[in-house]
Amino acid sequence: MSWKAGIAKAVITPETSVWLSGYGSKRAPEGKLHDLWVKVLALEDPHGKRVALATTDHMGISKTVCDKMVAMVAERCKLDRADVMFTFSHNHCGPRLKDDLTDYYPYDADQEKLVAEYSDKMAATVVDAVARALADLAPATLTLGEGNTTFAVNRRDNPEADVPRMIKEGIPFKGAVDHSVPVLAVHRKGGRLDAVLFGYACHPTTLSFRKWCGDYPGFAQIDLEKKHPGVTAMFFNQCGADLNPLPRRKVELCEKYGAMLATAVDEVLAKPMRPLPPGPLRTAFAYADLAYQKVMTRADLEKAATSTRAIHARWGKRMLAKLDAGETFAASYPYPVHAWKLADGLLFIGIGGEAVVDYSLRFKKEFGPITTWTCGYADDLVAYIPSLRVWKEGGYEGGPHLDEYGRPALRWANDVEARIATTLHQLITHLNK
Repeated sequence: MSWKAGIAKAVITPETSVWLSGYGSKRAPEGKLHDLWVKVLALEDPHGKRVALATTDHMGISKTVCDKMVAMVAERCKLDRADVMFTFSHNHCGPRLKDDLTDYYPYDADQEKLVAEYSDKMAATVVDAVARALADLAPATLTLGEGNTTFAVNRRDNPEADVPRMIKEGIPFKGAVDHSVPVLAVHRKGGRLDAVLFGYACHPTTLSFRKWCGDYPGFAQIDLEKKHPGVTAMFFNQCGADLNPLPRRKVELCEKYGAMLATAVDEVLAKPMRPLPPGPLRTAFAYADLAYQKVMTRADLEKAATSTRAIHARWGKRMLAKLDAGETFAASYPYPVHAWKLADGLLFIGIGGEAVVDYSLRFKKEFGPITTWTCGYADDLVAYIPSLRVWKEGGYEGGPHLDEYGRPALRWANDVEARIATTLHQLITHLNK
């Protein structure tokens, strides 16, 4: 009795002029450095329990798009909600998707049509890759390891303009980081390495130009696939919402960080890795209700609609239109939380939004001695997800910026971390029964 693993991938680079995502501006594409991908790893335990993990080179997936793909996978592949996870690297040199950061960009009817068309095509491609990975299931050996690389810097505690000087003068960086590089190796027929899943906690924001590419995760995957012909390299972003690759803004730096990450993975692959016992595979999923600090009133939105900050004004006007159409705003948001337990060897957690590094550091402590990995960018971009510490400190990740994500509020309530942790603990209690 053994694991079974299936692998599939497909190019998802737009063929139309969909704007690049992020940075709050119109960014029409001007070529590419390399293609963008969806890659899928499907697993089946000896009892027939199956899951599928998809990784994409997108900045974020909206709830609209995620829900559509979940429904398509359920119909085509017969996978339950808990058994499929759509993760995104948070790459800022990938395309916009429907209903993601809607107010972030100037409105353009032709562009909205292109975004909707691309989103539908991309969703179909991702679901097809999930189906192909499940059809590709074959006996496999899974092994675990962990490496380390250090280019992620806590951007809250280390001003970007000071970083070159700090490096030159040997001044240590401040703030919380997670420099671990978790690695899952998949060997199939004849002991051949067929796939490697690896993670890191850091924003893929080395680049901010207008060419399609996967930023440092894209270069890392390319490096690994060149070094190991026939291997599918897959990246997941841990909890890196407050971490940046610094210094940045140059292609050579992006290539350097990708090479550093690929080298860390290779160093793990070159050493003895811990075999993962063949099942059982257990999964659980739930939505945590994340409460808003204050839901916006009509008066609040009328004031926002006149803001000199373009994103805030667009948000205010769109929210007012919702009220005019008779919509009422919920007091909380359904936040996706996944827990996958692979035998007694690996707990793989997936949480939505842009989770700060405190989450992965906390969960590693709380769920030991089992190896615990947390993907902080799963299913739905949602918004920044601060820990209580970051919420109290405020700033960009913890302060009143939910308007940028289209939420009917400016800030989460102060118990956001507690609500997520409570939901996750409930899921894991269920898995351990």
